[in-house]
Amino acid sequence: MGTAEEDNSGTGTGMRRRGCSYQKNDFLPEESFRTFGNYINALKQTPNRLVDRVLTRSKDQAEMAVKNRSQNEMKKTLTWWDLIWFGMGAVIGAGIFVLTGLEAKEEAGPAVVLSFVVSGISAMLSVFCYTEFAVEIPVAGGSFAYLRVELGDFMAFIAAGNILLEYVIGGAAVARSWTSYFATLLNHHPSDFRIHAHALANNYNELDPIAVGVCICICILAVLSTKGSSRLNYIASIVHIVVILFIIIAGLAKSDTKNYTPFTPFGARGIFKASAVLFFAYVGFDAVSTMAEETKDPAKDIPIGLVGSMIITTTLYCLLAITLCLMVPYQDVDPDAPFSVAFKHVGWSWAQYLVALGALKGMTSVLLVGAVGQARYLTHIARTHMMPPWFAIVDAKTGTPVNATVVMLAATAIIAFFTKLEILSNLLSISTLFIFMLVAVALLVRRYYVSGVTTAANRNKLIGFVLTIVGSAIATAAYWGVSTNGWILYCITVPIWLLATFGLWYFVPQAHNPRLWGVPLVPWLPSASIFINIFLLGSIDKDSFIRFAIWTGFLLLYYVFFGLHASYDTAKEDEAELKVGKIEEGIPASATKSETGV
Repeated sequence: MGTAEEDNSGTGTGMRRRGCSYQKNDFLPEESFRTFGNYINALKQTPNRLVDRVLTRSKDQAEMAVKNRSQNEMKKTLTWWDLIWFGMGAVIGAGIFVLTGLEAKEEAGPAVVLSFVVSGISAMLSVFCYTEFAVEIPVAGGSFAYLRVELGDFMAFIAAGNILLEYVIGGAAVARSWTSYFATLLNHHPSDFRIHAHALANNYNELDPIAVGVCICICILAVLSTKGSSRLNYIASIVHIVVILFIIIAGLAKSDTKNYTPFTPFGARGIFKASAVLFFAYVGFDAVSTMAEETKDPAKDIPIGLVGSMIITTTLYCLLAITLCLMVPYQDVDPDAPFSVAFKHVGWSWAQYLVALGALKGMTSVLLVGAVGQARYLTHIARTHMMPPWFAIVDAKTGTPVNATVVMLAATAIIAFFTKLEILSNLLSISTLFIFMLVAVALLVRRYYVSGVTTAANRNKLIGFVLTIVGSAIATAAYWGVSTNGWILYCITVPIWLLATFGLWYFVPQAHNPRLWGVPLVPWLPSASIFINIFLLGSIDKDSFIRFAIWTGFLLLYYVFFGLHASYDTAKEDEAELKVGKIEEGIPASATKSETGV
């Protein structure tokens, strides 16, 4: 840590000085940006550098070593108990209290409970994939760090951009939902406190200043203390759970089984379409994995915290969905504040205020945990210099990444001010499902490919089987998206997926054994995660994919002109400064004979 301050004089040349000082070159300190001539030369080398970044991947110890660029360490204060409450605080919010009503009314009817089961299974499979990485690579980078180790810098960056988008959009959606429930608490219509700007485009013309104010308050809390945030989340989550239990018990007391007929008014397609959107309700658990760096005993605390919180959350979601549709016919469910209005519908008007208060508590927790998680993602991305290293600085007093927290919450507030919930939830689901699919692929690569251990033959089998698994899942999702009544193609794509997974299990030996905690049923569990995540993408609307493509195109432009050259320069200096040796080969196809032993 002292090295960082000693190098502030300008005499040092190490990356550590440039990564954590407060000088003017903190944003573009790399060699490629020192002079205009250097930058032009870097641009000329773009093709070679791109190949280098695509075909190389980081080592576990390299990801651990770059923590030094944050000037100060994050404080190890969290246990599995904290992580369980963080997990529930991160997940139980706008997804259940808002989207349940919207999807029950328009897509699934009472069968919305099955939609929660499907998306819950998908989330649980992803949770298992995350736990192994979080235990073995306990850094703040979460899935960005895991993908950088297994799939290389380029894929990690594309995922990183979508991770940041996921958090900004998720926070914005929850902030806007906070305003809706606050309005119902004060006996107003959910949209009464928004300003209608008729000059702006539709879906972007309901301005929400309250959401901005909430983001500012959350930002202040998040920068003060991680342990303090944990305690506040703990208290808020207890209140939240009490309110949820009240909703379930009181709601079932006012239930009418006639409301469950018909159970599936929109058929199987409606169930899966709702499930793709309701995956939003499970977004947030990955924020817990970013807290691995602040966990006292990652090998024990992370699996218990992640899996435990997901089991509790899924159970509560299903019970809440059942309760809502038993209280009110699905056609009469209010899409903005479904549970509050449901109690009003059955004659318990007083209960709507208690429900609204509980929802506000829950969404406050979601915003707080999201703010903590997104800042840590950005911190670790900045440690690799794919983003300016100024974002990597950890404050000495609070032990939190103040710069990253403030910038991410500012972006969240801006989006929340303009954009409607429906736009946000669909786009968020695409980013999240895409990232979770990549993490599952990375887990297969981690288990089956190790440089110097895996032979060329086994490497090629791995590539073939993984591509077949992904390809069959894409074909299934595409057929689901374009065919309303067809089924013949499923008889081809699903068996291909099963055979590819069996082939990977039977013909390719595992090259890596987890040291402390391992995902069970490999390759079946991660393969199932890949399939279901991609399949759910087939139920998302076309406009959301267009927005996703535009954002990904922007990421590619940034990477080609800035991120590529910054990370390339940094990687070359890492070998000497971080003392982790040569960066490991990434894509197996580029492995040399000496490395594969063939």
